[in-house]
Amino acid sequence: MLMQRALRLIYPPECLICRASTESEFGLCGPCWRDMPFIAGSVCHQCGTPVLGDAQGPDVLCEECFVIARPWAMARAAVSYDGNGRRMVLGIKYGDRADLVKPAAIWMAQAAAPMLTDQTLLVPVPLHWTRLVQRRFNQAAMLARAVADQTGCEVCPDALIRPDRTGSTRGQSRDMRFASLYNAIRPHPKRGDLMQDRDVMLVDDVMTTGATLAACCEAAHSAGARQVTVLLLARAGRDT
Repeated sequence: MLMQRALRLIYPPECLICRASTESEFGLCGPCWRDMPFIAGSVCHQCGTPVLGDAQGPDVLCEECFVIARPWAMARAAVSYDGNGRRMVLGIKYGDRADLVKPAAIWMAQAAAPMLTDQTLLVPVPLHWTRLVQRRFNQAAMLARAVADQTGCEVCPDALIRPDRTGSTRGQSRDMRFASLYNAIRPHPKRGDLMQDRDVMLVDDVMTTGATLAACCEAAHSAGARQVTVLLLARAGRDT
């Protein structure tokens, strides 16, 4: 306790976004909390994006999900991929901001509540090994482990693999993204069977078109998953 007090005097708590002084560790200052685009209220059942109205349930769909059939049962996201939400995602993914993972996981665990069962297995979206070497970590796996700490769910970081390296999908049309990721993700030959007869919850940092998550979902179903849901830190808008 004395050591913690001494450290707080030397290194006072700072806002995770702007570095202003805060009252607690891993927190946000008032303005950054106010500007964090938390997702609440009515959301699309299939992708977690906010929608107008007060309705909830499987019949509530956004315009995009009326057109695109999602292979998973349900998806939820903690924040919108905008402003401070985007800064959180990019900080974790490219900025070596491991300090952002715990608060992100707390928010994600809250968003995951309606999808959790006693058979939920958390499975992160995989990276190809060359991308993993370049980045040194898989941000989806970091988030999945942290969400497991918050929820008590079992996690398997490598239940899915990405054996072939696909090019960047940035700038591609939705159809091109889905085509380039067809059969690109598969169950791990030794640990994929952990998904059999389980409720698999795919975990990722952000969803744009959903092409990568769709490929993961198909792989989980091929391994015998009973139901697949999706948990995201952030949901990107249609123009992202």
